[in-house]
Amino acid sequence: MGTSNKEQVDRNKLPKHIAIIMDGNGRWAKKKGNERIFGHKNGVKAVRDTVEAAAELGISFLTLYAFSTENWNRPRTEIDALMSLLVSTLDSETKTLMDNNIRLITIGDMESLPSRVRSKMQRTTEKTSGNDGMRLVLALSYSSRWELLDAMKSLAKKIESGELTSRDLNCDLISNNLQTKDIPDPELLIRTSGEYRISNFLLWQIAYAELYFTDTLWPDFRKEDLYAAICNFQNRERRFGKISEQVIS
Repeated sequence: MGTSNKEQVDRNKLPKHIAIIMDGNGRWAKKKGNERIFGHKNGVKAVRDTVEAAAELGISFLTLYAFSTENWNRPRTEIDALMSLLVSTLDSETKTLMDNNIRLITIGDMESLPSRVRSKMQRTTEKTSGNDGMRLVLALSYSSRWELLDAMKSLAKKIESGELTSRDLNCDLISNNLQTKDIPDPELLIRTSGEYRISNFLLWQIAYAELYFTDTLWPDFRKEDLYAAICNFQNRERRFGKISEQVIS
């Protein structure tokens, strides 16, 4: 047996927030001669492994891009199957969340989800609301442009009502009107399946995130893959616009 990447992870340099674009379910299923939903179902195992690994390490926030606003353009049969899978997964995984002290949070346009999904999500978030371990953030019916537009509309209303003026606008005010206002910005963004795109995900929040791309298709992503991404992150120099000498000093 080779050395596990877990042994190489420095527990003192963990990213506080990891975000993941879970891509490749459809291609994984196609390779095996199955329908796309077969890939989505097998992707649940990857979610379980990743959540467990992150919680074990002590990651504070893990955000998973589960369903984008653009995904509503997919075939109706796939959308219906995905929504049913989401409900059944929440049913089967709630005990795991409770056992591991994980709190579930959602971001996105919840009103656009089917009522059965919305009510199941609400019950699960309420049930886990007392947990004070890792926060698992599900991005559902989410896209960054939708989020930014929603924030701009909210701020515009406040300016129209006289509650704010244009001079009050700043980066902190915008951040505090986003879906993620109570969540720190991701330090590490992972995308699976070999695609090199951000796909309208947390565009404001990942301004200084480290990006990690892997050819692994999401259903094959396991704990070792997460450890490898974290090790890669820890070997990078994060300068935030400064030069190396400033960071070192």
